[in-house]
Amino acid sequence: MTDTRLSRIKLLLMDVDGVLTDGSIAYTGDDKQTVIFNVKDGFGLRMLMGAGIATGVITGRKSSALSRRVRELGIGFCFDGVSDKVPILNRILLQTGALAEETAYIGDDLPDLSIMKQVGVPIAVADAVPDIRDCAAIVTVRPGGKGAVREICDAILQAKGLWTDLIKKWQ
Repeated sequence: MTDTRLSRIKLLLMDVDGVLTDGSIAYTGDDKQTVIFNVKDGFGLRMLMGAGIATGVITGRKSSALSRRVRELGIGFCFDGVSDKVPILNRILLQTGALAEETAYIGDDLPDLSIMKQVGVPIAVADAVPDIRDCAAIVTVRPGGKGAVREICDAILQAKGLWTDLIKKWQ
């Protein structure tokens, strides 16, 4: 996917459940939960951050697994337990100096609708609910938690003309 709208992106924000994960939560008998993250999504985020693109998550649910994953990847912004995502978007824009039109947001369900209407490139994962897909400028081929974030990271790097030089280190 090469989309010229992505060439202006300075900030990538995303939801977590249904975007960085497939939306599944497994509870164990001792009140712990297991959340599975996609390694390829994580590597894509690292490449994006290495290219100078800021990243962050804004999600409604709190999770110690998310805190750990954000820390391990070095994601710049993590706001969890959030019911209204637009004020957090405005806060991040002020901190980064990025404009809303230079921001992409990846979502999958109705709590993402308001923030998707505020950013330059709203993105829906393939298995997002219909209202989110209808709002999106881009819909990924891959579903949430199964490489959708990596797909967008690669597309941003390609749109910015950074991909060819980036992959040289592995050739």
